[in-house]
Amino acid sequence: MQDDAFPSPLQSALLTSASPSIAHGFFTREGGVSEGVYEGLNVGLGSKDDRAHVEENRSRIAAWFGQPVAKLATVHQIHSPDVVTVGHDYDGTRSEADALVTMAPGIVLGVLSADCGPILFADPQARVVGAAHAGWKGALTGVLENTISAMIKLGATRGNIVACLGPSIGPGNYEVGPEFVERFLAHDSTYTSFFTPSERSGHAMFDLPGLTVARLVAAGVKAEKLGLCTYEDEARFFSYRRTTHRGEPDYGRQISAISIREA
Repeated sequence: MQDDAFPSPLQSALLTSASPSIAHGFFTREGGVSEGVYEGLNVGLGSKDDRAHVEENRSRIAAWFGQPVAKLATVHQIHSPDVVTVGHDYDGTRSEADALVTMAPGIVLGVLSADCGPILFADPQARVVGAAHAGWKGALTGVLENTISAMIKLGATRGNIVACLGPSIGPGNYEVGPEFVERFLAHDSTYTSFFTPSERSGHAMFDLPGLTVARLVAAGVKAEKLGLCTYEDEARFFSYRRTTHRGEPDYGRQISAISIREA
């Protein structure tokens, strides 16, 4: 990876076709200045990476949108269903939450991930956007639905909202124990479709992307997924689970972001 490379994010066909007034990107780890296990575009303020490197990487994200880093709004993610609304008066505060919504042009909403699902939302007619971080806990407890509700409060219409799930851990690499499966089936017995037996007795492979998209569709919005697994593609993505399996001391985070273009 080259230090001077500029970030080149992945795009959603659904979001791209929605409106030229909405800019978005699912950024990979490519195009940043971090080194070692954080090599590339690590934007995790909670990581042990050199703070100056993280700040430079965040500045590059904002610059891709044509904005100063002060316009890049992120939250202190805690695997919750909580959503914050961001306006023109955004002052850099990182509230404890896992999703953001705005109707303010120029504000860049970003969520960080390293296996969990980053979801970007837009109602191009109402010019309202959102971004959510959904691991299994957030997806199960309502962060997706709460993001949609928060957008509606800003003037969005449910039927006009489009959403895309970016790179996240795929079902071939997400093994869980029996208590995990029981928790989901206690919530909804039909969720058995998101689990397949693994090679270990009593364990299963979990389809987090499938669950995420299913809940988005059930909430009444148009949704798609990029279908890219963070665990298996080390060249492009950071992965918490891959780091854990290797016994590495820390890991980087990639960012997915969306903004309403200024007139």
